[in-house]
Amino acid sequence: MAQEKNTTKKDGVLMENAGILKRPHITEKAAALAEENFYVFEIADTANKIEVKKAIEEYFKVNVENVNIVNLPAKKVQKGKIIGSVGGCKKAIVKVKKGQKIDIIEK
Repeated sequence: MAQEKNTTKKDGVLMENAGILKRPHITEKAAALAEENFYVFEIADTANKIEVKKAIEEYFKVNVENVNIVNLPAKKVQKGKIIGSVGGCKKAIVKVKKGQKIDIIEK
């Protein structure tokens, strides 16, 4: 069985690996990092640094200098007698070349 590539069209351009980036991770800390050309994204659990770099460069048309990946573990939560868990996620911290910028809100 051949593995299917996840492709999507954006502005008439065929994008491969569109499932790599889930959404931007918007927090106060991420907003402070954005001023220093670092941007934070939630990514797929199977994604690696090379795939993330290619996806960011293709989608946002910027040059990526560095990618760091952080795995956030699931946390246990208790509400009264009910015990559950809040799922963790995998996020990428991407450094963009000086002078370039990613407009997360517009995309």
